[in-house]
Amino acid sequence: MNTKNISVVTGASGFVGSHLVDYLLEKGDEVHCIVRKSSSLRWLEGKNVVIHDTGLFDTNTLKLILKDVDYLYHVAGVVKAKTEEGYFNGNVETTKILLDSVLEVAPNIKRVLIVSSLTASGPSKLDFPNNEDTPTNPITTYGRSKVAQEELVKKYMDKLPVTIVRPPAIYGDRDTEIYLVFKTYKQGLMTLVGFNRKELSIIYVKDLVKGIYLAATKEIAVGKIYFISSKEFYNWIQIGKVIKSAMGKGAINLRLPHFLVYIVATFAQFFAMFSSKPATFNLEKARDFVQEAWTCDTTKAQKDLGFVEEYSLEKGMKATIEWYKKERWL
Repeated sequence: MNTKNISVVTGASGFVGSHLVDYLLEKGDEVHCIVRKSSSLRWLEGKNVVIHDTGLFDTNTLKLILKDVDYLYHVAGVVKAKTEEGYFNGNVETTKILLDSVLEVAPNIKRVLIVSSLTASGPSKLDFPNNEDTPTNPITTYGRSKVAQEELVKKYMDKLPVTIVRPPAIYGDRDTEIYLVFKTYKQGLMTLVGFNRKELSIIYVKDLVKGIYLAATKEIAVGKIYFISSKEFYNWIQIGKVIKSAMGKGAINLRLPHFLVYIVATFAQFFAMFSSKPATFNLEKARDFVQEAWTCDTTKAQKDLGFVEEYSLEKGMKATIEWYKKERWL
């Protein structure tokens, strides 16, 4: 008799999704990966998984995949789009399709785990981190789409065992976003935004996927929201020192005044109008960057889930930089 849990992961080819797949395989799950036809399968190759390149809009195929599933981990999402509709289709509409499909073909599912974001909660104040009861205050279209996603999910909580997790900034092997900080550092520059102290919560990807798994498998977590993050808060000067130690070389701190950040973002956004792809850096991203704090309180996750980080900032940064060097990204 097969006692393996059947787990489905959306966004399985991506940074967080592929690490979650690895973790679920370690736990002995039968893992099904939902990806887009255009997705690179680089991080899934050679692994004992079932690939479904159906995307998230093919309702009939999704129902076949989700039938008899034990756990659904919805990691996929749109973090960059040219229009508001792009964000809401990618983050809200897809979630609705998934939840409706599960309700129809797998109503006895053990858990649906939705990955949201700290951006749904919005920025915090220095020394006053957001917690799960802080009213949502998104400042970007992406953040608003994640709030809409959460509000939608809440409507299913009386019908399905759903849990939401909100990660902050995530770093680690396979990441291409915070990787740019390391790349710039190697070239001799540590870019700092503004002249005031800025704090953030940040988590190593392997700690995040462990927290996601705990949130999905603990009974107490049904119907709840959790911040899965570092217990400590960090500023970019601290992060720079940790990178220096891990890289074995220093860099010049270059402080960019807020107005300059907005100017750069304006140009990037303007030129993206002539491209088929959305700008990586735009005015909304600039608004994110100039906030004094993006911090969250993990007390609830510690208490309910027993979540504790295994990777300190030093250990996580060292592992990440070693991986980038091994892969010749640095």
